[in-house]
Amino acid sequence: MASDPTAGGAPAEMPVETSDPNLDIPPKPEGVAAEVQQLQAEKADLQDKLLRALAEAQNVRRRAQQDVERERKFGIERFAKDILSVADNLGRALSALPEDADAIDPALRNVIVGVQATERELQSVLERHGITRIESLGRPFNAEFHQAMMEVQDPTVPAGTVVQELAPGYLIAGRLLRAAMVAVSKGGPAARSPSNEN
Repeated sequence: MASDPTAGGAPAEMPVETSDPNLDIPPKPEGVAAEVQQLQAEKADLQDKLLRALAEAQNVRRRAQQDVERERKFGIERFAKDILSVADNLGRALSALPEDADAIDPALRNVIVGVQATERELQSVLERHGITRIESLGRPFNAEFHQAMMEVQDPTVPAGTVVQELAPGYLIAGRLLRAAMVAVSKGGPAARSPSNEN
């Protein structure tokens, strides 16, 4: 009698185990766990390298942006130093004029007015580009902004006060462009240091 595979209550859908040598079922590799660990380690290493590369790219972008900003602010520094000699010469020309305006020839007075207007315009252009003049007269000497050229004996002024400005100082975007060349008083009462009391 032929055997019925469904006989005995076995479901018809159940596969029947056969040991057919023609089936191509690969054997389970023995080092699968080790290979998985190695691949996970490589993945973690690549992720770390990626994060480092992204961070480096971000740092390069930030540094480049800072360089552009610094160049925008201070790129005209060399030109500004050169143009300050023009401002100095205009200031010297105006300070050499006699104080009595009535003694000046009317034709010369027009030249003086033109030189004054030129100096005002130059100062305005400098300020528009972030170059500001340091106010020194009557202020305490500050080695960060002033260069003392001489001391002047004056007992009426506190010692260490700027009493004369030989050449003005300038700042560019808040940074020192050129120190003011000044004369400082000596022999007067000691300058009071600012107190912390209100």
